[in-house]
Amino acid sequence: MHIIVLAVVQGVTEFLPVSSSGHLILVPMVTGWPDQGLLIDVAVHIGTLGAVMVYLWRDMAAMAVGGVRLATGRLEGGGRLLLYLAAGTRPGALAGLLLKDLVGSNLRSAMVIGWATLGFGVVLYAADRWAVTVRRLEHMRIGGAVLIGLAQVLALIPGTSRSGVTITAARVLGYQRRDAARFSMLLSIPTILAAGTLLTLDLVEARTAVRAEAAIVAGFAFAAALIAIAVMMKWLEKASFTPFVVYRLILGALILAWAYGAAG
Repeated sequence: MHIIVLAVVQGVTEFLPVSSSGHLILVPMVTGWPDQGLLIDVAVHIGTLGAVMVYLWRDMAAMAVGGVRLATGRLEGGGRLLLYLAAGTRPGALAGLLLKDLVGSNLRSAMVIGWATLGFGVVLYAADRWAVTVRRLEHMRIGGAVLIGLAQVLALIPGTSRSGVTITAARVLGYQRRDAARFSMLLSIPTILAAGTLLTLDLVEARTAVRAEAAIVAGFAFAAALIAIAVMMKWLEKASFTPFVVYRLILGALILAWAYGAAG
């Protein structure tokens, strides 16, 4: 039950603008469960990575072809998208390396998660409500990708939500809701891949034996993430991010009430 709950929580929240890291930090705080260990962390990353790559298979194929053509000196649609992902990924990767110890030791508290959940939920609402929707992903340029990547640095604060803050930045830049979510998910691929690789190296260094439950966890995370992505993208065809904002406000208020009550 422990690992299945973690897999579903990770899968559902990874790509929604509600903060997967915040939820995963809160699960053991609320339930008292022990840390799930490196093996389970790797498994849920593999599951969610598989889900987003399957859902965005057309973009993946276009980038693969574009990357080959880029190597021969031809810059086309898929190659441009590949360059934009590289430009958008670099700020977050650099900040993660420089600030990893600070984030890990000082910001993993229920109060930080609660305030970040509330605050960045309000920012998402404002961006989604008042942004001028004029751009599609095909209108992306390097400058826009870098700005969205810089916003992704804020996701180092637990409770911010990597997907939420990148979607917010894309909406501020005028991208349509589905395209903002689509680019946010594409940006997640190198991020999840890097995190999964680092966890795998730690797993190898610790000589942790691979157990059968890892496959079960990966499968649950894959299914939960794929369903969550499909539902969100279908919703965004006709509606806004407001339900996610409302969820964040309620969740943030509950977290703060619990945190300050426990502190008192």
